[in-house]
Amino acid sequence: MPPAKFDSLDLRLVGISLDCADPAALAAFYRELLDGELAWTKPSSAGVKVGGVVLIAQRVPDYLPPEWPGTAIVHLDLAAGHDIEGPVAFALKLGAVRATHQPDDRWCVLIDPAGHPFCITTVTPS
Repeated sequence: MPPAKFDSLDLRLVGISLDCADPAALAAFYRELLDGELAWTKPSSAGVKVGGVVLIAQRVPDYLPPEWPGTAIVHLDLAAGHDIEGPVAFALKLGAVRATHQPDDRWCVLIDPAGHPFCITTVTPS
């Protein structure tokens, strides 16, 4: 039997949470990289407003960063318009590192200061 439909489905993406050891540092990285607005910071988490979404850095005891490639993870894809090199250089200046494994030349895989992979690309979904 198919799932029941709601009369009014009001679901929308409002936040993306990233585990880390230092929420303030990770939030500062993404605030600067994405020109976001710091929504809050406390020892357990920090939030950065970017457009209509909040990127949440949340402290996890004994945090271990994911491995790229190999670990089943969610990662961020950031659209760079037509210029990929400028945004990549800016991310590197802020503390990201270029991943050694680059699966496709249309994306640049970077690792944020907490070890999460993210991609900067000129390709956007249509």
